[in-house]
Amino acid sequence: MTRFIPFLFVVLWSSGFIGARLGLPYAEPATFLLIRMVANIAVFLLLVAILRARIPTGRALVHCMVAGLLIHGFYLGGTYIAIGLGMPAGLCSLLVGLQPIVTALVMFGCAGERMRLSQWLGLAIGFVGINLVLQGNMAWHQDGSREAAYLFTFLALVGITFGTLYQKKFCQGVDMVGGAVWQYFAAALLFLPLALATETMVVHWTPTFIFALSWLVLVLSVVAILLLLYMVKHGESSKVASTFYLVPPMTAFQAWLIFGERFDEFGAAGFLLAAIAVFLVTRKPKLHGTDTYSSAKPAS
Repeated sequence: MTRFIPFLFVVLWSSGFIGARLGLPYAEPATFLLIRMVANIAVFLLLVAILRARIPTGRALVHCMVAGLLIHGFYLGGTYIAIGLGMPAGLCSLLVGLQPIVTALVMFGCAGERMRLSQWLGLAIGFVGINLVLQGNMAWHQDGSREAAYLFTFLALVGITFGTLYQKKFCQGVDMVGGAVWQYFAAALLFLPLALATETMVVHWTPTFIFALSWLVLVLSVVAILLLLYMVKHGESSKVASTFYLVPPMTAFQAWLIFGERFDEFGAAGFLLAAIAVFLVTRKPKLHGTDTYSSAKPAS
């Protein structure tokens, strides 16, 4: 059964966009995320006690907080605001799902290494795929500022790209459960003043909102990260990286089932091409034992 764990992880990660779409009608983005971060902190402190995990101190603490600001602050904040402005969950997932490609470009640029032909092909296919999706007929779920939604999605993409790179460089050897406490705490420090300054902080505690919040906290932030810990321990994390190209199509499928989000033939072709592009850019070379350009994203 362990062979199915990476795919289960990807399905759970994809559902994060669905949970955001479910909960945002009942709470504004920063308020919703602040509640989620506080709940995450409480749950992970309990996990620290149960698993006897180490909470980082000193420089490791600072590095965890920086990574948390980028990953949970910028990434989640950007995606929630974009979806709150009416962007379809599938489209948001597709745009931030380009993170492996952007990461590869950043690392190639910094390392000065040459890209393989398949990776150049992947970039070209990805460009075509994104254009097809944007030109297709994908209905937004409410009227809003589309330019602002795209801007916040770009902010989310920057956050997850550089947050992942920062975590890989500066958080090696840090206990993932203990480090997550500081990551969520840093994100909460970002969302608290943002919610106070820009939102009403009114929350409608409907059954749908409670379900969405519980799913995001318990399933996304707990089950997903425990699956990731299991895979890292048993050498399966590389399989997670190789299946992340399935996240945008999986999110689009879930959004279609739950919300009726639809896209035409251009959109369907675009999602397929984008998935192929991420696969080509991040797949391991046959002649090398390791791949420094692909990595599993941290659980949200």
